[in-house]
Amino acid sequence: MAIHPSNFGAPVEDALIAEINKKYANRVLHDVGLCICVFDITQAGEGKVRYGDGFLWYKVVFRLVVFRPFTSEVIIAKVKSSDEDGIRLTLGFFDDIFIPVTYLPQPSAFDPNERAHFWIPDSPLTTATELLDTPLTERMYIDQGEVVRVRVEADEFCDDEPGPIKVSEGVVQQVKREGRRPNYMICCSIAEQGLGPVAWWSGASQAEDGDAEGEEMDEG
Repeated sequence: MAIHPSNFGAPVEDALIAEINKKYANRVLHDVGLCICVFDITQAGEGKVRYGDGFLWYKVVFRLVVFRPFTSEVIIAKVKSSDEDGIRLTLGFFDDIFIPVTYLPQPSAFDPNERAHFWIPDSPLTTATELLDTPLTERMYIDQGEVVRVRVEADEFCDDEPGPIKVSEGVVQQVKREGRRPNYMICCSIAEQGLGPVAWWSGASQAEDGDAEGEEMDEG
C-alpha cells in the first residue's frame, strides 16, 4: 500500500486506513461481498521508498467490514421498484436485492396499473387473470417505499467479461452486452408467515395483544 508524499505528515495508521478505504470501500470483492470500510490494521511493515515515484510503500495486513448476509438470515429493506418478474429492494447503501415471483406469498399477482404486486390471503384463486378481477379491498399490496422483512435465499457473484470486439468501417468498436448483471446480487423470499411488509404483521400482533387483554379482563 502506497502513501503519497503529501500525507507523510499524518500518522501512518491513519494514512494507511485512508488509502485502503479509497481502494476498497463501496466495492464488491468476488466471493467476499460488498466492502464497507477498514475494521483495523493487524500488521504493517516498515515504509520503503521505491526509485522513481517518491511514495512510501507498506506491506499491510488488515481486516474489512464486509456486507454479505448469510443464507436464511432475515433482514429489513425497502421496496425500490416492482415489475412482472418480481420486486427489487434497497438498503440505502445496496440496491441489488431481488424477490422473484416464485418467492412471493401465494396467491399473488402483479397489478400493472399500480405497478405493484398484491397478495390475497386464503384465496382459492390461482391465475393472475382471476386475481386481477378481485375487488381492490381484498388485495394486500406491496407498494414502493414500503418496509419489508425478507429472508435471504441465495446470493450470486457475477464477473461479466467485456463484449467482443468488432470492426465497422475501419473503426474498432466495443460491443456492449445488454442487460449487464450486477457484480453481486441477493435473492430473497417473503413466502412465509412473518415475512413481507412489516405493517401486515404489526397490525396482526396488535390485534392479538388486544384479544389477550380482553380475555384477561373477562376472567377478572
